Amino acid sequence: MRQTPSIPPHKPATGALALQTYQLTKRFGSFTALDGVDMRVEPGTVHALLGENGAGKSTLVKCVAGFQRAEEGSILIDGREHDIANPVAARALGIGMVYQHFTLAPGMSVAENLLLAADHVPHIIDWKTRRAELAAFLATTPFSLDLDACPMELAAGEKQKLELLKQLYLQPRLLILDEPTSVLTPQEADEVLGHVRAFARSGQCTVLIITHKFREVMAYADAVTVLRRGKAVHHSRVADTNPALLAKAMMGEAENPDKNMPFEHAEHMGQAGTAINHIAVSNTLALQLDGLSALGDRGTLAVHGVHLAVRSGEILGVAGVSGNGQRELVEALVGQRPRSNGQVRVMGEAYNATRAENRRLKVRSLPEEPLHNACVATLGVAENMALRDFDQAPLCRQGVLRFAEWRARARRWIAEYGIKTRSENTPIGSLSGGNVQRAVLARELAGDINVLIAANPVFGLDFAAVREIHTRLRQVRDKGAGVLLISEDLDELLELSDRIVVMSEGRIVFETPTAQADRKLLGAHMGGGTHTSDANRASA
Repeated sequence: MRQTPSIPPHKPATGALALQTYQLTKRFGSFTALDGVDMRVEPGTVHALLGENGAGKSTLVKCVAGFQRAEEGSILIDGREHDIANPVAARALGIGMVYQHFTLAPGMSVAENLLLAADHVPHIIDWKTRRAELAAFLATTPFSLDLDACPMELAAGEKQKLELLKQLYLQPRLLILDEPTSVLTPQEADEVLGHVRAFARSGQCTVLIITHKFREVMAYADAVTVLRRGKAVHHSRVADTNPALLAKAMMGEAENPDKNMPFEHAEHMGQAGTAINHIAVSNTLALQLDGLSALGDRGTLAVHGVHLAVRSGEILGVAGVSGNGQRELVEALVGQRPRSNGQVRVMGEAYNATRAENRRLKVRSLPEEPLHNACVATLGVAENMALRDFDQAPLCRQGVLRFAEWRARARRWIAEYGIKTRSENTPIGSLSGGNVQRAVLARELAGDINVLIAANPVFGLDFAAVREIHTRLRQVRDKGAGVLLISEDLDELLELSDRIVVMSEGRIVFETPTAQADRKLLGAHMGGGTHTSDANRASA
C-alpha cells in the first residue's frame, strides 16, 4: 500500500518583517483618529513615527499591535493582508510593543515579569534553570536589572528598561517602541537605541519607534513618517530631511518651524549648547540641604548625606542615571518619604514639608508622572486645581466650600494654559499627558513662589508642550524663585540650568556652572566613572 507523504509542520516566519498600512482609518464616535493612513516600513530598518500629542501615532501602532481594530483599510505583513484582531494574533505574527505607560506587575520580581511576557508560562517553574537563562539573556543587552527587584521599587527609567527587556526577551520580528527613552539619560538612550538599531540591521527585527526627539530620529532612524490630525503628511528617508522640515510637517504650513523647534534647538540655546540666562542670581539661599539622608524602599540608604544650596533666581539642575537616588531625594523633600538624617531650610527657616509650611514658605512641586503623584484621576479638572488651596479664601468662606469659585478659576486657568478639556468638570484622568501637566502647572505656579521642586517635568510630552513648560520654568526663575530641577535628560538641564550637579549612588559627586559644562565629563560622572573628593557639597 502506497503511503501518502506527511505534510511538514508549519514553521513560523523569523527575522525582520515588512509592514505596510493601506488607507487605515479608525474612528472613536464622531472623532476620526486615523484618516486613510498609508505607511510602509522596510524590513530590517528603524522607522520613526512623529507627530504632536493627538496626531494619531499611538492609535496607529495599537491597530498594528492588535489592541484596536480599524474600521477601514488594511495591515499587510510581508505583503500579505492580515486581520490582527487582538494582541494574541499580533504576537503570533511576531509583533511586540513597548508602551509609553508601564504595563508591569508591580508586586512581582523582574524575573517574574520577564517570564510573564512569554506566551505560555508553565504551571511549575524550574527557577534555577530559568534564572540562568534570564542572566544569560541580560548579558546580551545594553543594561541589566536586579532579577529580584520589584517594579514598585524601581525608578521610572528602570521600569522603562524592564518594559523593553520584556519584548527583546521574546525575539520579536517587529518591535514597536512608544517613547522608549522618555526617562533615560542621553547616555542610556544612545546605548538602548544603538542596541535596537544593531538588532534591526542584523536582520532579526524591524523597529517602529514613536519619539518626540529629533536628535534620536536623525541619529538612529532610517526613515520617518509624520502624522498630523490623523493623516500621514510626510514620508522620507532620514538622510533626505532635517529637523526644520520635520517640525514644519508636524505643525503645518502656517506655522513658523523655527518658532516650534524642540528644546535642543530652541532660541534660548547658546552656540555651545548651554543655557543663556538673562538675570542676575541672588545671594539669598532659597533652598538649603545639609546632610540630607533617606532610606530607599528596601530599607538601605538611597540618599547619602546630600548637601545642596539653591539661590533665589537660579535653576539648579540635578543630573543622574535613573535609579541613583533622585526619586528618593525628591520624595524626602516634598514629604512623601521620611528623612533619616539632615536638615532642609527654605529662606533660612526649617522646612519639614507640611502643608502649612508649603503655604507659608511658598514651596511648590511638579512631581514625576503627575497623574499618579499630583492628581486624583477620577476628580474633575477644577477639583484637582483646588487641591492646594480648597480650604482658603476665596475658595472657602467660613468653612463653606464655594464650588462656583473653583469652577470659575479653573475656566480662567484652562484658557490661560491652553488646557484641552471638554469642561472644567471633566475627570482629569481622561486628559492627555501634556494637558494633565498643564493643569498641575496652573495649580502649582499660581501666586508667589520661593522654591519650586520639579522632577522630570516634561516626561513623555511632545515638543510643543515641552517648550511651553520650559518657558514657565524660566518665568518662575526670572521672578526670583529658586528652582531645583531633577531631570534624566541632560539636554534639558544644559538648556535650563544655571548650575548642574551630578547625583550618583545617592551622592552628589560633581558640580559645574552650566556655561562651563562639558557633556562628556558630566556623562562620566553620571556613569560613576570618576569622582571628585569634595563634590558632595554643592554650596552656594
